[in-house]
Amino acid sequence: MRVLSADYDRDAYFATLADSVRSVLMLDYDGTLAPFKLERTAARPYSGVRERLARLVASKSTRLVIVSGRWTKDLVPLLGLERLPEIWGSHGAERISADGRYSITPLPEEVVAGLVAAEEWLRAEGLERYCERKPNSVAFHWRGLSQIRREDVRMRVLTRFTRIARTRALELLEFDGGLEIKYAEISKARAVRSILEEVPSATPIAYLGDDMTDEHAFRALAGHGLRVLVRPTYRDTAADLWIRPPSELLQFLDDWLSATDR
Repeated sequence: MRVLSADYDRDAYFATLADSVRSVLMLDYDGTLAPFKLERTAARPYSGVRERLARLVASKSTRLVIVSGRWTKDLVPLLGLERLPEIWGSHGAERISADGRYSITPLPEEVVAGLVAAEEWLRAEGLERYCERKPNSVAFHWRGLSQIRREDVRMRVLTRFTRIARTRALELLEFDGGLEIKYAEISKARAVRSILEEVPSATPIAYLGDDMTDEHAFRALAGHGLRVLVRPTYRDTAADLWIRPPSELLQFLDDWLSATDR
C-alpha cells in the first residue's frame, strides 16, 4: 500500500466510516476485482472477493456499486452473486439498480453509424475474434498477440478508429490490453456524478479502479471521496491511495466491512 495524498489518513477515514449511517463503495471489475485473462469470459473475481461482495450487498449501511466497462449481460454471470448490487455497465451507459430495474442511455444516430462502421471494418480485416461489441462502444483486444503482431494491428486499428471518430461524437480510449471507440458523452464519471447527486454530501464514498478509464471516475470524485488505484504496478494517477491485488484489495474490503458491520 502507498498513500499518494497527504489528505488521506487511514485511521481517520475508517473512523469516519464507522460513525456514518450510510456509505458508498464503488468498484471497477476487470483488473480491480478480477485478474485480466486472455479469454474475457474466464475473468472471475480473485479468490475471496465474491464472499466479501456478498456481505457488502447484504449490508444495511453500504451502498455497493459495480462500475465497469463491460456489458452488464456479460458482467453479471462473472460476478456470480445470488443477490446483485447496483451495477453501472458499458462505462455508465447501462444501469441496473439494486432492485433490478434496468435502464440504458440511447445513442445518437451518428454514434450508432460510427460503431457499426468500426465493427464492419474489423470484420472485413479478419479481426472480428478480437472485437467486443457493447451498447455504446466497440472494443478491440490485443492481449495474447505477439509483440510484433500487436504493434502492427494496434496501429492499423488506431488509424481506422481515429478516422471514424473524427467525424462523429466518438472518442478513443486505450485500456490495458486494447483500444475502444465509444460514445464520448458517457464515461465512468457519469456514474460517480449521478451517485454524488443522490446521497448527502457528508456520505463517505470510495472508488476503486485500475486503468485509465477509471481516471475519469477519480477526477469526478475529487474532493468528495477516497480514490484507490488497484493494480500490481504503480502508474501516474489522480488516486489518493495505491493498493496491490489481491492481498491488499482483500484487506481493504475487510477493513470496510469491519467499519460498517452493524
